[in-house]
Amino acid sequence: MAYKTILTIITDTDISDSALEPAITLATREDAHLDVLCMGVDRTQTGYYYAGTNAFIQQETLHKAQEDSETIETAVKDRLNREGIAWTSEAAVAQIAGLSHLVAQRARFSDLVVMPRPYGEGRGIEDEAATEAVLFDGHAPLLIVPEGADTAVIGQKILLGWNQSHEAMAAIKQSLPLMQHAELVNIAIVDPPKHGSDRSDPGGALSQMLARHGVKTEISVLAKTMPRISDVLQRHAQDIDADLMIMGAYGHSRFREAILGGATRDMLERTEIPILMAH
Repeated sequence: MAYKTILTIITDTDISDSALEPAITLATREDAHLDVLCMGVDRTQTGYYYAGTNAFIQQETLHKAQEDSETIETAVKDRLNREGIAWTSEAAVAQIAGLSHLVAQRARFSDLVVMPRPYGEGRGIEDEAATEAVLFDGHAPLLIVPEGADTAVIGQKILLGWNQSHEAMAAIKQSLPLMQHAELVNIAIVDPPKHGSDRSDPGGALSQMLARHGVKTEISVLAKTMPRISDVLQRHAQDIDADLMIMGAYGHSRFREAILGGATRDMLERTEIPILMAH
C-alpha cells in the first residue's frame, strides 16, 4: 500500500492559510498525484429571507463564491506550476448544505486527504463541515496539519493512540505507509481495561502485527492522570518528541449529520503536531 492520490481542499482565497504546502511536500515525498479542490463557499442558508429577496441574494452570494473559487484556483496553479509533481486543480462552488456531499465524493477516491486544523482564528463552519465529510462520509484517512508544522520530517517518530476500537484500527491500517518509514512508533495505551482481551500484554498483539509489516514499535502504558485522554496523549507526545500522532476519529449521528466526538474535537483544537485520523 502507498499513497498515490493525495487531496487537499482550499476554501480561503488566502492559500497561505491552507494545507497546500504540506500537501505538496507529502506528494513529492510519496511520488503521489496531488488533487486540489478549490472551493468557493456560499454561506447563506436558503429560507431565511423575506419573500421576494431570495433570488437576488442567492445570485449575489453565488457570484461571490464563484469568484472566490476562481481566485483560489489561479493562485494554486501559479504555485503548482513551479513544482515537478503531477497535479490537478478543480474549481467548484457549494452552499454549506451541499459542501459535505462534494467533499466526500472527492475524498472517496483519495488515498490521503491533507487539511489544516478546522478550529481557531480564521476558521469557519465550512472547515469543520469539510473535516467531518472526509472522515465520516468520504471514509478517507485525514492528515490535519497545524500552523507551522514541519511536514518535511513528518513521521520519523510517531505516537499511536491505541484503545482497541474499530476507529483506531482503521487509522492504523490506513497509515501503514507512514509507519513503515518511521524510525519508531510508540504505541500509547491510556488506562487499559483490567479485564480486556490483552490485559496480560497490552498492545502486544498490535505490536506483533506491525512488526510483520516492518514497523519498529515500543509500547507505553499511561495512567489517566489528567481529566481528558486527549491531554494525556498530548503531554506524552511532547515527552517523547513525537512529530506525528495517529488515532481513530470518533463521532455520533445527529439528524443524520456527522458530529465530531468530544475527544476528537479536543485533539483537533489543541494539537501542535500533525494528526492522522480515520473513522
